[in-house]
Amino acid sequence: MTSFLDPLISFVSAHAWLGYLALFLAALLEAVPVVGSVIPGSTIILALSALVPGGELQLPWVLLAAALGAVLGDGSAYWIGHRRQREILNTWPLTNYPRVVAESESFFNRFGTWAVFFARFVPPIRAFVPVTAGALGMAPTKFYAVNVPAILLWAPAHVLPGVLAVSAFHQYFGVPHAGHPFKHVWILTVVGVAIIVGAAIWTIRRRHGSAVAEAKPRA
Repeated sequence: MTSFLDPLISFVSAHAWLGYLALFLAALLEAVPVVGSVIPGSTIILALSALVPGGELQLPWVLLAAALGAVLGDGSAYWIGHRRQREILNTWPLTNYPRVVAESESFFNRFGTWAVFFARFVPPIRAFVPVTAGALGMAPTKFYAVNVPAILLWAPAHVLPGVLAVSAFHQYFGVPHAGHPFKHVWILTVVGVAIIVGAAIWTIRRRHGSAVAEAKPRA
């Protein structure tokens, strides 16, 4: 992986616009069924975000590129499922991944609308839940009402760790850099992600507990 990322980072350092394009494509392809299981989108996004403190890339454009790619990728997968309905789940290449498809369908049936939100943070089903949501008849308004807020949290959650790590490295070793982009935004992001993760864990445990209770034989 390092042999792939090192030349990419070096090239992007000299061609900033290609960096934003790479971020966009990484987020987009990561959301495509099957392809998203192969493309290391999260790794590419994290690696390229490390160029922000040095000034090679700008944080607002990095966040925008990642978010737009994810929205387009998730949306495309959803609409393919919406048009083809359940037939798409039994079509190549999804038939080569029956376990992941089954897990995605089970995840969607268990959590309903919230599955679209939670799946954004859970690889590898992240690449399968949008098409599953469309195939199982989720309304477009419901899908986007949950998917877009999830992406708005997912993008900074993927980008800011790289930014903060390199900023801390620069500060610790006294390496000059372009400043602290969005100095306080990481605090709000960490708090927001912590709340979302806490709510997700609470919901999963509650539903799991209900399922276990329902499965117990009654005396």
